[in-house]
Amino acid sequence: MADIAGIAAVLKRATDAGDVPGVAVALGNKAGTLYEGAFGSRSLGADAAMTPDTVCWIASMTKAVTGAAAMQLVEQGKLSLDGPIADVLPVLANAKVLDGFDADGTARLRPAKRPITLRQLLTHTSGFTYDIWNADMGRYMQAHQVPGVISCEHKALTTPLVFDPGERWEYGIGIDWAGKAVEAASGQKLGQYMKANIFDPLGMADTGFKIGAAQRQRLAAIHVRTPDGLAATTIELTQTPEFEMGGGGLYSTVGDYLKFARLFLNGGTVAGARVLAADTVAAMSRNAMGAVRCGVMKTAIHGSSNDVTFTSGMEWGLSFMINPQKLETGRSAGSLAWAGLANSYYWIDPARDLAGVFATQILPFADIKALKLFQDFETAAYKAH
Repeated sequence: MADIAGIAAVLKRATDAGDVPGVAVALGNKAGTLYEGAFGSRSLGADAAMTPDTVCWIASMTKAVTGAAAMQLVEQGKLSLDGPIADVLPVLANAKVLDGFDADGTARLRPAKRPITLRQLLTHTSGFTYDIWNADMGRYMQAHQVPGVISCEHKALTTPLVFDPGERWEYGIGIDWAGKAVEAASGQKLGQYMKANIFDPLGMADTGFKIGAAQRQRLAAIHVRTPDGLAATTIELTQTPEFEMGGGGLYSTVGDYLKFARLFLNGGTVAGARVLAADTVAAMSRNAMGAVRCGVMKTAIHGSSNDVTFTSGMEWGLSFMINPQKLETGRSAGSLAWAGLANSYYWIDPARDLAGVFATQILPFADIKALKLFQDFETAAYKAH
């Protein structure tokens, strides 16, 4: 990297200005880590400085890890990518579609026209959604006393579909169900499976669904952006979950997640450890949902997310967002990316041999200042690369 100082300056300027409470980043290529840095504080009003090994809730950055776990089991013939997922999750054999509400508010449900597949779960084309971006689902959940998915309660997964499987794209809880499929096919809890088959081989010692004693000493607080500015909270996922949330339950560090991201620069291996077959990496890294394309994620819960818009034609691979055109930051067309609800982000650019991981801890999602800083960080990384 030619200009590490330029990257650091971008991050320090933002934390000094109070745009974000703290930020940690990591950059790497096929060969290893190129840069790790952190600025600001883990919690506003506290003494602990943000450090590269700060532990953060990475939320939906969990999805790609669950996708990798599921694809390992596809390699082994224990899961089918395009067969009915009900073969391993019988509860999904009779999935219903929410078809509106009667005048008295009763939800109208009808049987889905076709079976749900693992491919659809991983590409957000299964029909499952989130109440954060779908007001009808929020209405259904309120009427039926269904908790939000971050409760990690089994009842949170009892929501209907909002369209027939395969017919469109809508961001949702499909990858939580993919996590359930990993458990059914492997006979292990999701976290146990990930530890044995992904985290341990990659040396991701700070990643898991539960916060260990060592990790808690380095844990960043989740902040909320209010009209009066940023405020630290005590928000934390339950440490006694009924199910381990494959769509958003992991805590990690930027350095740990970079090890995972580098798998996709190296064709499935890191430091000699083969975690995925090269063909699997290739399959995960290309459009996996046919002619369907991503739509706007218009918020229905303003405290959780701002509106999220995408580059025209945005595609989805097997748990990754894929940009069809080169971005202004320098990111190549065909790169992989996604994010976490508390404004953590990553990208993986095989064409330029560069992966970056960025973590701050702010709600709501798609925070204007956090997003700008991520884009500035990415731009500086490409200038230095």
